[in-house]
Amino acid sequence: MANDTGLNRAEVLVVGGGPAGLACGIQLKVLRPETEVVVIEKGAELGNHNLSGAVLEPEPLHTLLDSAAPLWRDSDAAKNVLHAKIDKDNVMFLLGRKLSFNIFIALKLAKMFGLGFGQMIHMGDYSVSISRLTKWMGRIARDIGVEVLCGFAAEDILYDEATGQARGVKLVDQGLDKEGRKQPNYVKGETIEAKFVVLAEGCDGLLTEQFVEKARLERQTPQLYSVGVKELIKVSAEQYNKFSAGRVVHAMGYPIWTPVIGPGMFGGGIVYAGVQEHLSVGMIVGADWKYCDFNTQDALTRLKEHKFVKQYIEGGTVVEAGAKMIPEGGWYAVPRDPTTGSIGKSNVMILGDSAGFVNMLKIKGLHNAIDSGMQAAKAIADCTDQPTDAAVKYTDSILKSNVAKEMKSAAKFRQTVAKFGPLQGMPLSVFGDLLPKFNTEPDYEAMMVAKYRLKPNQDFDKDTFTAVAATEHREEQPSHLTILDKSICQTKCQPKFGAPCITFCPAGVYETIGDEVKPANPSNCLHCKTCQRKCPFDNIRWTVPEGAGGPRYKRM
Repeated sequence: MANDTGLNRAEVLVVGGGPAGLACGIQLKVLRPETEVVVIEKGAELGNHNLSGAVLEPEPLHTLLDSAAPLWRDSDAAKNVLHAKIDKDNVMFLLGRKLSFNIFIALKLAKMFGLGFGQMIHMGDYSVSISRLTKWMGRIARDIGVEVLCGFAAEDILYDEATGQARGVKLVDQGLDKEGRKQPNYVKGETIEAKFVVLAEGCDGLLTEQFVEKARLERQTPQLYSVGVKELIKVSAEQYNKFSAGRVVHAMGYPIWTPVIGPGMFGGGIVYAGVQEHLSVGMIVGADWKYCDFNTQDALTRLKEHKFVKQYIEGGTVVEAGAKMIPEGGWYAVPRDPTTGSIGKSNVMILGDSAGFVNMLKIKGLHNAIDSGMQAAKAIADCTDQPTDAAVKYTDSILKSNVAKEMKSAAKFRQTVAKFGPLQGMPLSVFGDLLPKFNTEPDYEAMMVAKYRLKPNQDFDKDTFTAVAATEHREEQPSHLTILDKSICQTKCQPKFGAPCITFCPAGVYETIGDEVKPANPSNCLHCKTCQRKCPFDNIRWTVPEGAGGPRYKRM
């Protein structure tokens, strides 16, 4: 990958080794085996930073693998990763701490009448570990010639305003101390130049947001987010068999939404069957919550205490845990070039969660991520001699694909709920395209002095949560978390809200030391970036730490 000048060079550079980026690399090698494709991933290993529910619609993955590895169905990896096909799909409404109602029949009726909520049916899909899926896709990518490099963290996209193109990325410097001074092991971050740059970093990607700003891309509405926390729990054989291997549960209502009396937050809980005797339990909450003392982990605690969930996990042991954000803004929040309408610009394409391809009516985006990677590969293959046409070609492919069809079907759903709240917004959303396009505020502006009335009796054990996420960073490096204006914390945030970052950060990164709020424990960071999007004064910025830092998920 090195040229005579010492700079690294690749024909196609994919930033992010998740399903979208790997799908792009795999598909491109199928279409043009001679193309040099390099994927860089900031995690120590593939899958270390990948966390999701995850329910996977099979068609895009099947299409990709059929072309890249025709015998994949008979492989041990396929049997390991895709072992759980969903044959029992429950949608529960939880009322209070004990009552529960299965409302799946309502979704079947919605599907029968062509209403959007009918998309929220998962029968026949796979329940997967996205971490394991990513590792498997990485092996396939390497087998067909994609160069996959882990522990490579990029801090900047090199964009030339004069040409409107990106010429590559710069990797983060390594070997600095906490004050930014060079240590004996200092290594300057290299530049990787590329003919095509593919941004597949996942939700709220650092380089993606830099590129949106530098290339002056626009969103019609602000991107909205949710925060998800998840635990993998080892349960007894009896509990696992009672739940059953092919079952997924999505829960609405308690503990984040109680009609009329509140709380009134968007989101819900999940319980999925994992590998033998393991259940995944999680809580996903829209980041437009208004409660200044709210923490998604508190809602997870309440979910686990509910009678319906407790029967399956009581006495179990949490063996892995993690947190991430999910992009929920939908079709109107996808960043585009205002001149061409392209999702990206010139030789740069934006994929998967980085673009925001999550269908909130399905609560799924993994299949769209893989599909978008395939569409990007086709665009690159068609534009080998004219890289500046790639983003437009990619967008044309997306518009003709199922990705755009799905995203358009849910285009106004999340904004409607954000505008009116779950009680009114959910029923209103059934009118879909008949509704106007509501303007929504960024998530951080929703914070109020209101308190979450279902706060558990004791604080969530964030130390244990972080430990089982196996997160680590080199302790002596500069903090990758920055509070922009400390006076805002002292004069505005603490007096009014009580420093909510201390509460809502799932890893306990923030503390009050003396009378000052600081990112005192950056080595605990799970890379979820909640702090960057939920600080009520937009006063925190997340930058990339040295490569190989962060969580080390194995089964999430």
